[in-house]
Amino acid sequence: MAFDAHAFFTDPELSPPIFRVFGWTLKDYDIDRGWLKVGFTPGPQFRNPAGYVQGGIVTAMLDDTMGPAVMIKSGGELYSSSIDLHTHFLRPVFPGDVTVEGSVTRLGKTIAYMSGELFDGEGRLCARATTSALVQPFPKR
Repeated sequence: MAFDAHAFFTDPELSPPIFRVFGWTLKDYDIDRGWLKVGFTPGPQFRNPAGYVQGGIVTAMLDDTMGPAVMIKSGGELYSSSIDLHTHFLRPVFPGDVTVEGSVTRLGKTIAYMSGELFDGEGRLCARATTSALVQPFPKR
């Protein structure tokens, strides 16, 4: 049976609680490409003093898209744990709907390399990130 990413990522027993905090919603994915598109809704509680979504929250949304790309690419067999993470902030992100695309650049036996892009509700690129992560078999439950 093929990996059903939608069922997996919407199962509250499997998906991390942080998904619910940020309004994580799977919009699209491609197993062969190791790519997914996720919607988030960061609320006003995540604003910095200037009124923008705080950079750590922006980075968390990127991380919470790039990591699941490994799950997508591996057909649900592997999960990742970030080793390093680099974010480039290109424009402010305001509370409201955003979209993040994440993809696996290379999936090795122990390390995965991924990239992500975050777009605001108007489709403007606001942040880019790259990460490398340790990959491990997803624990059987």
